[in-house]
Amino acid sequence: MTDQPTFADELARLEALVRQLEGGELDLDQALKLFEEGVQRLRVARELLERSEQEVRRVIREADGSLGEHDLDV
Repeated sequence: MTDQPTFADELARLEALVRQLEGGELDLDQALKLFEEGVQRLRVARELLERSEQEVRRVIREADGSLGEHDLDV
């Protein structure tokens, strides 16, 4: 098992943070701490997503070895 977070882990935690922040039951200090955690987790999630996109581009190669441009948007 790895200590590295997965994109799914980060996304799940971000969703939980948003629910807590939207709940309106936190004092300002708690809300700021959760917001800071959310910003950090968003950075990690973006980095993981960028790495995955690079890997997809590496794998999707044309027959002649050149990189074929494929739209990665869903």
